Amino acid sequence: MNSIRHIATIVSGSFLQYSQDDPIGHLLTDSRKLIFPETTLFFSLYGPRREGHSFIPDLYLRGVRNFVIYQPLNIKDFPGANFILVENSLLALQQLAVFHRNQFEIPVIGITGSNGKTIVKEWLNQLLEDDYRIVRSPRSYNSQIGVPLSIWQMSTHHDLALIEAGISKAGEMNALEKIIQPTIGVFTNIGEAHDQGFESTQEKIREKLQLFIKSSILIFPADQPDLKKTISDWHKNYPDLRLVSIGKEKGSSIQVKINKKGPGRTAIEINYEANSFAVEIGFENEASIQNAVTCIGVMLCLKVPIAALQSRLSRLNPLPLRMELKTGINHSSVINDSYSADISSLKMALDFLSQQKQHAKRTLILSDIPESRQSPASLYSEVADLLKKYPVDRLIGVGKQISDNQALFSASGLNEKIFFESTEALLEAIPAMAFRDETILLKGARVFGFERIDQLLSLQLHETQLDVNLESMAHNLHQYQQLLRPATKIMAMVKAFSYGAGGFEIARLLEFHKIDYLAVAYVDEGVTLRKAGIRLPIVVMNTEENGLLPLIEFQLEPVIYSFRGMNALEKLLKQEAINFFPVHIELETGMNRLGFSSGQIPECINRLNGSAIRVQSVFSHLAASEEAQQDEFTKMQLEKFLSMTGIIQKGLGYPFLRHISNSAGIVRNPSLELDMVRIGIGLYGIDPSSSSLLELKEVGTLKTTIAQIKNLTAGETIGYNRRGVAGAAMKIGTLRLGYADGYPRNLGNGTGKIWYKGKLVPTIGSISMDMTMIDLTGIPDAAEGDEVVIFGTELSVRELAAWADTIPYEILAGISQRVKRVYFE
Repeated sequence: MNSIRHIATIVSGSFLQYSQDDPIGHLLTDSRKLIFPETTLFFSLYGPRREGHSFIPDLYLRGVRNFVIYQPLNIKDFPGANFILVENSLLALQQLAVFHRNQFEIPVIGITGSNGKTIVKEWLNQLLEDDYRIVRSPRSYNSQIGVPLSIWQMSTHHDLALIEAGISKAGEMNALEKIIQPTIGVFTNIGEAHDQGFESTQEKIREKLQLFIKSSILIFPADQPDLKKTISDWHKNYPDLRLVSIGKEKGSSIQVKINKKGPGRTAIEINYEANSFAVEIGFENEASIQNAVTCIGVMLCLKVPIAALQSRLSRLNPLPLRMELKTGINHSSVINDSYSADISSLKMALDFLSQQKQHAKRTLILSDIPESRQSPASLYSEVADLLKKYPVDRLIGVGKQISDNQALFSASGLNEKIFFESTEALLEAIPAMAFRDETILLKGARVFGFERIDQLLSLQLHETQLDVNLESMAHNLHQYQQLLRPATKIMAMVKAFSYGAGGFEIARLLEFHKIDYLAVAYVDEGVTLRKAGIRLPIVVMNTEENGLLPLIEFQLEPVIYSFRGMNALEKLLKQEAINFFPVHIELETGMNRLGFSSGQIPECINRLNGSAIRVQSVFSHLAASEEAQQDEFTKMQLEKFLSMTGIIQKGLGYPFLRHISNSAGIVRNPSLELDMVRIGIGLYGIDPSSSSLLELKEVGTLKTTIAQIKNLTAGETIGYNRRGVAGAAMKIGTLRLGYADGYPRNLGNGTGKIWYKGKLVPTIGSISMDMTMIDLTGIPDAAEGDEVVIFGTELSVRELAAWADTIPYEILAGISQRVKRVYFE
């Protein structure tokens, strides 16, 4: 470990406060991932919307005593802590990573490109772990922050590193090259990702190539003309770099011929250095084939024997590359991370488990780790040491090796330890085991088939499922934040079960990203969030007079839009002897829905001045902020609002927040920004303004499965009222989805379409309550049990809403509670 004094020298910092020379073993930039406070150094990073300094008090209370900061702060509140002051804390983090990288001379494979970086890295780990002790980037840690954290994992135990690097604008790769210093380079491909950060595709390629200026080998696909030409021109300045091209043409260093052999099988013929041989992989999609071929190129350059290469490629499996959090049985939560098992990914999974606050009890179900080069005693001693540091209450071990070494876990601080020699033995025991009110982490090698355990422990609503990408939501939030002044506050709308996406999980993400307010529609929604541990201020938009008491009990802030509501709240506050209760006043400026009119303002001021109420904000709703033809009306609403709030401000004599802008207003009309904005549908990836200023990602993917396939003859009818008719011989599929799940009934009879096997497939017949039929004619490989996408990346919810003659809001909010939600990052 490095000492804090040594690190201060490395990063050219000065001590704002020095207490003692603590050893540092862990670097932290995300307060949610704190595990080892005594040996952690927190880098307080600056952002236009979120300052790292705001996390310091909480981290201090949790035991962290070492901090790198970019501006002075009041240190008297933090006795016993070390504070290193630097000009730029991100640069300091990168400087420390460069120093750490320079302590090692092991081969480092640096991976960049537009797509496939993480898949190639993970597959290379699978293919090379027989020969090397590998350190690799956690998941997709490839950014200006993620790369330093990846490099920090390197130790004397390793003899190969797999590090990926991603950039979004010019100038970024130079810093990453100094940190990674790859000896072997891999360029996966070039695509449209992050095009907006560069003047041209060629500029983006040249920027990515900066990663390899000191490498000895560069492996790249030769079948992309722009990439091949740019690399060829760039290479003239680096003649000592050996280029290894992979492509179908004869001039390629590694020539490949692709032969698809049927569902899930592809044969690849390879010519390399006068050797010809063939391999087979268990994929048929183009992306997986390209990623596999890239891995083959790396293995050939590392001189892996051809026989070993052929046998190892059979190991490759599709990688979900994500941890899924879902509702479990008996009020539990299940984290499914069972696509790989090794020490590095186990640490990441335990990190994620420790972040979950839904339940006090935590259970780890862990399989053998079969691909490790360590002896079983050494390996499971390391696992046992991990469990001493992570908050796990119960360990369930599955496999002969972990069972044989169960004595190593005796000092791990676990309340309960159970071992089974096979997955089958655990499956038999589960009905008699007590899984209740806990978070369960499934971490197993694929050969153990933990998906069967997942099925037993997850709450089985039905096979229609909404995947919610929390990472995309954070991205969307940042897109809007870039358009706002740093001082402007944000209220996030999480009403209607967060537009159908879920409650606590969305609120927790927004709370971490320092949103100022959450807004719900009704009191019970706010109560649910409070019970789940959400601490942010919560505004209740529609407060009913008979449901006011929970406002006080759960510290919820009501919207007052009428004298009737004001009267009811005042009566309750007098009964409870409460003063200065926070409320939000709604004004009517043109929506003609709810709110005090301009003529009611004088009485409103008088009532507020003599009440126990304290106004936190005053706001109004825009009627048509997304429509250019309504801009004059929007301008009138703003002027009216400013006039009314000016009178209220003068009458109350104390400040409050003013807000009128929404998702569309933020983009189309900056003059609406005021003190706070409200973001709703934009968080979920739907831009009501249709602006080119934002690059939003849709957060939800609704999918279901085919329950049955039927072959019909001409003239047969389909569905209720025989609305569907087979004009000729046809094949239909029945989906586990209907209008009770939120799929609009008017999408029947071909109006709606679903995404299946790369095609839009039309509905046929009427939509039923629980079932929908689709026309599968012309899809010969359609199979029962196959997954189809109702909306998501391939088929936007906007398009679905247009077919249904409605708006995305209604589609999202209408997804039934019986549809299972799965959250992932």
